[in-house]
Amino acid sequence: MWLPVLVVVLVLLFLYRRYKQSHMLENITDKYVFITGCDTGFGNMLAKQLDKRGMKVLAACLTNAGANDLKKECTSRLQTVIMDVTDSQSVCSAATWVRGIVADKGLWGLVNNAGILLPMAPNEWLTRDDFRKILEVNLLGMVDVTINLLPLIRQSRGRIVNVSSIAGRVTLCGGGYCLSKYGVEAFSDSLRRELKPFGVKVSIINPDFFRTPILNSEVIKDKVTDIWKKLPSNLKNAYGEKYYHQYCKFVDKICSLTNPKITVVTDCMEHALTAEQPWTRYSAGWYAKLLYMPLSYLPTFVQDSFLDSSPDIPK
Repeated sequence: MWLPVLVVVLVLLFLYRRYKQSHMLENITDKYVFITGCDTGFGNMLAKQLDKRGMKVLAACLTNAGANDLKKECTSRLQTVIMDVTDSQSVCSAATWVRGIVADKGLWGLVNNAGILLPMAPNEWLTRDDFRKILEVNLLGMVDVTINLLPLIRQSRGRIVNVSSIAGRVTLCGGGYCLSKYGVEAFSDSLRRELKPFGVKVSIINPDFFRTPILNSEVIKDKVTDIWKKLPSNLKNAYGEKYYHQYCKFVDKICSLTNPKITVVTDCMEHALTAEQPWTRYSAGWYAKLLYMPLSYLPTFVQDSFLDSSPDIPK
């Protein structure tokens, strides 16, 4: 008796929420947005997308070449700065640059997009420095940028958009990538709760597999091969050649799933910045929506059964 009523109530609540989140902000052309990792991929596409919408984009690039290429494709509204998220001095300098531009307006949006995937390999094949490299870019760099720009975000009661991954919800591989993305999730959750009294909204983007430079199978396999060749003989013997070749096939499988339409992700980022009521979390891509995000809520033994594709080891 109560089940049909409950279903109707849930459907109505869902539709009401969708209705509220369809309302977009007015006067977005006077708002400044700072985006990290704009040389390529999601950051590059988002910078061009928001520039076309008339927003004032402040794009952080790692290289001069990336910054120059981006400026060629955008209007004079877009401004670039060279920033290395792993270098605190570079981050501080970029934050000072932003303050000088936005002045009393404050910073409406911060999109923490910069990230790397490599080195990706079985954990025992890696070193402490391999893990540290990814954590410094994907997690500690994001924390550093956020803390430096938070006063400007609070000033405008603006938005923070942090790019996580389905690998921040379900562990798909060894190495520092999943560790870093789980950290992004935790940092974002704490920020969202801490900044709610200030009117600041924090959104998390969870993309699945998209065709950006970090998911290039040949580049990933070359790195895996380089790591494999440098392993001590006792470790090679323990895992065996079959394990190495199966891991390379796993890389090929993941990269074969990539979606070339990266605007699926940047549209989520844009909504988080321009909707009156943005989502707390955006599952970008059908694998994320229908497979990995639902899987993340299931018991661990179910996840392990589904994700366990470990090859046989020598007896």
